[in-house]
Amino acid sequence: MGLPRLSTIFAAAPTVLVSLMTLEARAANNAYAVDAADISEVGSCKVESWISSASNTDFSAVANPSCVVDLFKPVELSLLTNPSRADGAWSTTIAPKAKTNLVPTGIGKFGFSFYAGGSFDALTGENLTAFAVVPATLRLSETMRINLNAGWLWNRAVDRHYLTYGVGFDWKFTDVLQWTIETFGQAGAADIPSVVRPRFQTGVRYRPNEIFSVDVIYGRNINGENANWITIGTTVRFPAPESPVRERTGHL
Repeated sequence: MGLPRLSTIFAAAPTVLVSLMTLEARAANNAYAVDAADISEVGSCKVESWISSASNTDFSAVANPSCVVDLFKPVELSLLTNPSRADGAWSTTIAPKAKTNLVPTGIGKFGFSFYAGGSFDALTGENLTAFAVVPATLRLSETMRINLNAGWLWNRAVDRHYLTYGVGFDWKFTDVLQWTIETFGQAGAADIPSVVRPRFQTGVRYRPNEIFSVDVIYGRNINGENANWITIGTTVRFPAPESPVRERTGHL
C-alpha cells in the first residue's frame, strides 16, 4: 500500500508545481494573464479577487490588493494570495509584485512598462518562483487595444527557467461592457507537455462605474493542466484622495 501511495504523490507533484508557477504571474488585469502597460495614478488602490474552478476539479481563490505609490516615480505594489487545489492537494502561495510604467500609452503608438516579483509557500516560507515581465500596449482607438507581454520565469522548485509570453485584445464595445481575448504561456523544458502548450482565456467585464467591475471568464489550460476553467472575478477601486469623482466613459 505504501509504495503505490508514494508513487501517486510524486506523480501529482509536477501538476501542483505547475499551479504554483503560473498564478503569481497573473493578476495582470484581475484574472486575466496578459497585462497592459498602464498603471493607475499615485495614491489609488484596488482589490482584485476571483474564484476559478476547472473541469478536472482543480480550484483556485485569489485576493490581490494593490496600491500605487511614489518611489521617485509611480510604482504599483501588489500582494497576491492564492489558496489552490491541484490533483486533490491544497497549497497557499503569496506573491509580491512591483510594476512601473516606462513609456506612456497612446493611440497609434506603443507604451511599455516593467514588473517583477516572486512567490513563496505561505506555510513553509519556501521561495517558489521569481519572474520579470515587460508589457507593451498599442491603443488602436479609445475603445480598443492590443497587449503584448514578454518575460522570464524561474521555477525554483525544479530549478528551471522559462520564457513567458502573452498576446491579448481588449474591446470596450459599450460604455459598461468590455470583451477580452488572450493567449499566453511559457516556453522551455517540461515533464508535462501541457505546461508548455499555449493557454487561452476569453471573458466579458461589466463595469457600471469607476469603482466596481465584475468579470466572467472561460479559460483553457490556464495553469498548464489541460483542463477547462470558469472564473468569476471582481475589482473594487479606491481613487486617490485628491482625485475628482469622474463619470464613467466609454474609454478603456
